[in-house]
Amino acid sequence: MIGVSSVGRSFLGLAAAGLMLVAAGCQSGDGGGGIMGIGGAQKSPAERAAEEGKVLASELMAYCPRVSLREGTAYFTTYAKGGEDDKSKVIYQASITDVTRSCSRSNGQLVMNVAVAGRVVPGPMGATGTITMPIRIAVTDAGNVVYSQIHNFQVQIGSTAAATQFVFNDPNVAVPEPGAATLQVFAGYDEGPPAKKTARRN
Repeated sequence: MIGVSSVGRSFLGLAAAGLMLVAAGCQSGDGGGGIMGIGGAQKSPAERAAEEGKVLASELMAYCPRVSLREGTAYFTTYAKGGEDDKSKVIYQASITDVTRSCSRSNGQLVMNVAVAGRVVPGPMGATGTITMPIRIAVTDAGNVVYSQIHNFQVQIGSTAAATQFVFNDPNVAVPEPGAATLQVFAGYDEGPPAKKTARRN
């Protein structure tokens, strides 16, 4: 009868240790589904919602839509009487340089404080005094207007030698809380529709 040699006992010990390591590997989470796809880490609710294209309630609670400037609404120019589009007749040109907002929630409404920063640069016909600029804040939800307000904002011009900085804000932009991230907020100058011409009678 042949006995188990020391070499054979060592081999069996190593084999047993290897099996223990494999078993340990099967039980550890490796983030990739484990061995043969068993025992992997489960996906979080946020990951599952992202794959399904859903918006979580927690994301909606933190949702605060960004403010955009529509094309052509970042500048507002005033001319001396009869000098429309004549650069030498510019009294001042105002421009919006930055926009921001903050959000809160109350009684089923999303309430935003929309702020606009800019400056007024005097033109060749510039003069000191108070100027009035029409600034509109509007909100759309999936393309439908849910808020629109025009503000006649006044800025005091104390010098014609340098630009005057200004900050305007509308703290009362309130809309129904959206069920999805579909809101768009716009800020900009709005001079309103052109004046209608009255036909002359002969």
